[in-house]
Amino acid sequence: MPAYSDPSSMYAALGTMMLVFGIIGVASIIFSVIIYWRIFSKAGFNGALALLMFIPIANLVMICILAFGDWPVLRELNYLRQQAMMRGQPQPGFPPPNPPYPPTPNYR
Repeated sequence: MPAYSDPSSMYAALGTMMLVFGIIGVASIIFSVIIYWRIFSKAGFNGALALLMFIPIANLVMICILAFGDWPVLRELNYLRQQAMMRGQPQPGFPPPNPPYPPTPNYR
């Protein structure tokens, strides 16, 4: 009797294949949560909003908030830049202005 006609070996292969696919599925879900958690955290939102990415309509809403919303990190950066400008401090990240050119000699 050939091995492929034995139901117990077929069930064993099917069970092994389902186990492998299950492990890969769980690993990809965990990896997705970690990625979305980092994205939300770097944007200044609570990282737990990453869990909403697995709810069908909520994921579209969260992507729209990330794309078109005002990020808390950028709000804070703009506030700090305004405060620095009011004090007359140079803004970090920008080079200082060029010094004026030396006067050209007059050769008449």
